[in-house]
Amino acid sequence: MATATLTRKRKRPLPEYPFGIHSNGILMSPEEFDKADYEDFDPGFDYELINGVLVVSPIPMRQETDPNEELGHMLRSYRESHPFGMALDKTLPEQYLRCGRNRRKADRVVWAGLGRLPRKGETPTIAVEFVSSRKRDREFDYDTKREEYRKAKVHEYWGIDRFERIMTVHIIHNGFRKKVVTAKQSYRTKLLPGFELPIARLFALADQWDEDETGGENAQ
Repeated sequence: MATATLTRKRKRPLPEYPFGIHSNGILMSPEEFDKADYEDFDPGFDYELINGVLVVSPIPMRQETDPNEELGHMLRSYRESHPFGMALDKTLPEQYLRCGRNRRKADRVVWAGLGRLPRKGETPTIAVEFVSSRKRDREFDYDTKREEYRKAKVHEYWGIDRFERIMTVHIIHNGFRKKVVTAKQSYRTKLLPGFELPIARLFALADQWDEDETGGENAQ
């Protein structure tokens, strides 16, 4: 006599990344965002928490990542070879800043003048953004982030704009000043004595990739 056997339905496999482009716009608290493991996020996108909403964006293009790498190289070379280079404690790309209950991802951050390694979650001395061509993102880069970084007590905010060929520096510590640096100039800051940033060098690297792209940023 044949006996019937129960067969369990095979469970549908969980998605490899719980958070991805499909997560754009979901509500999330800062505590939930901070607890999320980086392995939970699809690495093909960037994530920020803005006013309790998860914002998912494309990862930076090569026109931004190459100049960002070069900036990191110049900063590290300054630390290793300049007599005052120890003023630079650390620099890292793609780091989160706690701006009140928001979580912003800066293109690069710099800690200076601490005389030690920065602690986990410690506000950087300098925040750097490579400005996007999209109108909404430009408004964020120039206005919203500036105000958020001020509240987070960042000392300087550098907005590097390859489209306008300028770098806008917001000097926030001890008051507020704005300085515009053109492609023909180099930027110097008291936070990094002796360091010079030739802006044209970064724009030249971005231009190389612009020539290689068929659609540029309009393809995003």
